[in-house]
Amino acid sequence: MRYPEYERGGARVVVPFLLKRVWLTIVPRPGGAPVVTAEPPALDGSPRLTWIGHATFLVRMDGVAFLTDPMFSRRASPLRFAGPARLAPPGLGLGSLPAVDFALVSHDHYDHLDLPSVRALARRGVRFIVPRGLGELVRRAGAEATELDWWEQVQVGPVGVHCVPAQHFSGRTPFDRNRRLWAGFVVTGPTRRFYHAGDTGRFEGFAEIGRRLGPIDLAAMPIGAYLPRRMMGPVHVTPEEALQGALAAGAARVAAMHWGTFDLADEPLDEPPRRFRAEAGRLGLDDDRTWVMAVGETRRW
Repeated sequence: MRYPEYERGGARVVVPFLLKRVWLTIVPRPGGAPVVTAEPPALDGSPRLTWIGHATFLVRMDGVAFLTDPMFSRRASPLRFAGPARLAPPGLGLGSLPAVDFALVSHDHYDHLDLPSVRALARRGVRFIVPRGLGELVRRAGAEATELDWWEQVQVGPVGVHCVPAQHFSGRTPFDRNRRLWAGFVVTGPTRRFYHAGDTGRFEGFAEIGRRLGPIDLAAMPIGAYLPRRMMGPVHVTPEEALQGALAAGAARVAAMHWGTFDLADEPLDEPPRRFRAEAGRLGLDDDRTWVMAVGETRRW
C-alpha cells in the first residue's frame, strides 16, 4: 500500500529555511531537552524504556533489548565540521549499553541512520532491521541487515518485528530522493507491544496500524521539527498530531521523541513538549499516559 503524494512548498519556503539552518550551525540557539544521569541497566527483566536522545531509545521487553534509530554521533550530518550538532549528549554512551539483540532504523536521513553508530554496533554483533533499500548502506558499515517492506515482519526470538507505514520521504544526497523506503515499526511480544513511529506526517495509516497490530502498550512519537508548516506539514506531525496519531493507533501510553537533541526546524526548542502537554490536558490524559522524558531517563511500562 502506498499513500498519496504531497507537496512540500516551493523555493520561497525552502531556501530561507536552508539559509537559516546554515546560520544556526555557526551560531546555535541555546536550549534543548533536560538531561539526567542514566541509571544502570536493570537486571529484573521488567519492560523499560530509556531515552538516549532524539529518536534513539533503548527498549527492553519480553526478554529482548533493542535500539531505535541509533544515533550517538555529535552531528546529524555527512560532515564532521558542519550540520546540526547535539544540544545534549547521549543519555547512554555506546560503552554503557547493555547487550542489544537488534536495532531498528526507520529511514535514511542522517539524524536516524548514523553510519558511525552502525559501525560501532556492528562490532558488537548487533543485527539491524531496516526498510526496503537501506540494507546496502548498513551492510557496507559492517552490520547484518534484514530488509522489510510495509506490513512485512520478521521473528527475533520471542518478539515479532513488523514494518509499518509512515508518511515521510528519504534521501541522503540530492540524487537519491525516495529511492529507499521509510517506515515505522511495531514490536510484538508475549506481554507487550511497542510502536516506534520514526518520522511521519499525519496520515490515515495510524488507525490502520492499530487495527492490524494493536492494542499498543507504548508508542514513541515524534513531536519536533514541524515548522514551517508549508514545508514540514506533510512529513512531520505537530505535537498535537503526534498524540492524536498515537491514540488513533490505540496506544495506551505515548513517549515523546524527536525534540531537544538537534535543532532541525523553526519552532522554539522548548515549544514541542509544552504543546504536547497542553494537548494531553485537553484530551484528559495524565502524565502516566503521556511521557515527556529527560535524556537519559528510564521508565517502566
